[in-house]
Amino acid sequence: MENIPINPNVNFKVLLHCFISAIWLFLLMAMENELAQINIIKSSGDSEIYSPQKLRAGLKQTGIGNNEIERVVRAVEIRLYDGITARKVYQIAYSLLWKESKGHAGRYRLKKAILDLGPSGYPFEIFVGRLFESFGYQVKIGELIQGKCVQHEVDVVAFKPGEQVIVECKFRGDVKGKTNVQVPLYIHSRFMDIKEKWKEDPTKKDLNIRGFVATNTRFTLDAIQYAECVGLGLISWDYPKSGSLKYFIDRSGLHPLTSLRSLKKADKQFFLNEGLVLCRELEANENLMRKHGLNENQISKVLMESKLLMAE
Repeated sequence: MENIPINPNVNFKVLLHCFISAIWLFLLMAMENELAQINIIKSSGDSEIYSPQKLRAGLKQTGIGNNEIERVVRAVEIRLYDGITARKVYQIAYSLLWKESKGHAGRYRLKKAILDLGPSGYPFEIFVGRLFESFGYQVKIGELIQGKCVQHEVDVVAFKPGEQVIVECKFRGDVKGKTNVQVPLYIHSRFMDIKEKWKEDPTKKDLNIRGFVATNTRFTLDAIQYAECVGLGLISWDYPKSGSLKYFIDRSGLHPLTSLRSLKKADKQFFLNEGLVLCRELEANENLMRKHGLNENQISKVLMESKLLMAE
């Protein structure tokens, strides 16, 4: 057998690199074809084809960098299988993101953290009130207000010079649930009764008076249509785009303490029962944490994670 002549000008390292790159590209294409056939089961029971773009969009909202996003996406994709639930995908992504950045991981699980403000709904009312406070309003929770016809208990009353806001909060423990048109119909009638009474008050007649309904989930289409028609404000998880819960939290930097992985569920419930709802409120209540039984090491971890979450 003749010896094959070797060209001394050939760089075998370059050839090896090109060969490995070609194999990697082939495997990547095969993986993408396989991913295009993976069905994700949503909480509603419906299925949808896995979308890496949707996963990237969710991760991007946490503020994490593009390189970190791609690492998490690739790591998630390795663990996918046909019929996996959306909840499981979320859990995998959150676990991986936690390793990349605790602060960003807390932001990624924000929707779940809002849901964990239940089940009573009162901590959600406090949380909504805190959001309005962050934008310069003076806020009262659970106020009794006399309308023209009857008295009303209002979840959140927010005031700043020239403006008065009334907010009814509808907390839902079921993430699949939506607030239907019956709610804004009812709330608008209450709002108009209060507004008519305030028109009789010389100190309020020049105020810009607005009514809102806030929910931690979503509104049905007819609820949105009705509210837009009568001028009633709506605040849901992602509606409206420049006035949603997600939008306000991003702008204010106020994160619920239920975002913290360093606190157990029982710890979170204890602080919620004490009227605390924000990460930043824990720093001013170290003695309460000690009273609850957290040791210095645990307190340090909680405060560190809170600072990371609020900083990013």
